[in-house]
Amino acid sequence: MRVSPVGPAALSLAAALATAPRTRAADAPAPAAEAVAPVATAVKLTLSDALQRALAANPTVAVAVAEIDRASALIKQARAGYWPTLTANGAITRLDSDRLSGPPGGPFTIVQPITQATANLTLAVPLVAAQGWANTRRAESNRRIADASAADIRRQVAQATARAYLTVVAEHRFVAAVETARGNSKEHYDYAHTRFAGGIGRAIDEVRAAQDLASVERQVQSTYVALAAAREALGILVAADGPVDTVDEVDLGVVPTLAQALDEARGRRTDIKLSEQRLHGAEQAKNDVWAYYAPYLSAAIVPAVADPPTALLPKFGWNAQLLLSLPLYDGGLRTGVSHERSALVAEAELNLSAQMRQAASDVRITFEAMLRADQALVSAREAARLAHKAYELATLAYRAGFNTNIEVLDAARQARDADTGVAQAEDSSRQARLDLLVASGRFP
Repeated sequence: MRVSPVGPAALSLAAALATAPRTRAADAPAPAAEAVAPVATAVKLTLSDALQRALAANPTVAVAVAEIDRASALIKQARAGYWPTLTANGAITRLDSDRLSGPPGGPFTIVQPITQATANLTLAVPLVAAQGWANTRRAESNRRIADASAADIRRQVAQATARAYLTVVAEHRFVAAVETARGNSKEHYDYAHTRFAGGIGRAIDEVRAAQDLASVERQVQSTYVALAAAREALGILVAADGPVDTVDEVDLGVVPTLAQALDEARGRRTDIKLSEQRLHGAEQAKNDVWAYYAPYLSAAIVPAVADPPTALLPKFGWNAQLLLSLPLYDGGLRTGVSHERSALVAEAELNLSAQMRQAASDVRITFEAMLRADQALVSAREAARLAHKAYELATLAYRAGFNTNIEVLDAARQARDADTGVAQAEDSSRQARLDLLVASGRFP
């Protein structure tokens, strides 16, 4: 907060000093330079727009969508295990001579001509293909898992985007705090320099004021760098070609009560839904072990043509075949598969149970963190108000000649720290609300 002299005596002194010649002690440092403007111009987005852009263009989300397409393709591959197949075959056979058959001295019959061309179509129709059915169900289950995984990845990207957005908002608050501190420090330096130049001040006061202004200027530049980094990070998340800035006000939505958050967590959290889909898929795979014991039955129809025909191969003909395959002994493969899938079910159950406990814990801790952060914010704002009041009083006392500028500089540092504390407390409060919404499944 900037302070002006108060009272008739202070006003008269300030007017007299303003007209005095402005000379500086030889060893007094020059005041710090003004902050340079940001190099890159950032596009401003609301939180809703930033989330929409991140979910539509972020590469991580695009990869998750591609995994869904891959899972759909695997379903088609699995269906080939019980769908009909049609194959065309052709062959040309060349012998060293005709193959003849008959009594010695003749007459002879050509059994295999020296050159023969044959062709056929083979239509194979699986009638009982248990493993193909089981593999298809498993592929469909994997597709549902891919859907749930994509939803969870969208949640993670949205959460990261919201955190980056809130970080940019907080950095703007930090910039505002240090800009206010720089204004106060510059005003104090100008006053100390004017007093010294007018012959009624001390060189030590000017040097102290100049040193404080330089320190504040360093903080200003560091804060602008942090703001630029935060805007660039937000731009990466929303797949922008440059930095992205925020609007001043952020609406995260309605915050649930503790009871509502605990009740909604299981039904709305995408990570829990993903664990449930994995458990369902593991149970389905375990139940489909019977397919390894089932027979395989298929029918094949083969129309054929031969040129020239022989006694064994007519010019046109066909044959049909039923093929039954029954696995009797496989060296322990089926038993091993059964034990493996039982273990996967047990693991999925343990993971889901742990996820449920973690979700409830997340809700409780984030709810308490939100309450504590709100209380801390109230205290931080009150501390900032009192710190600025102390700074005003110290400035007035210094200008009235009742103390040195050491008290002013100390009060100014405390006011800067208090403003920074308010910005940090505001950010903690917003982040705590975001964490609660994520923990309850309400965000995004």
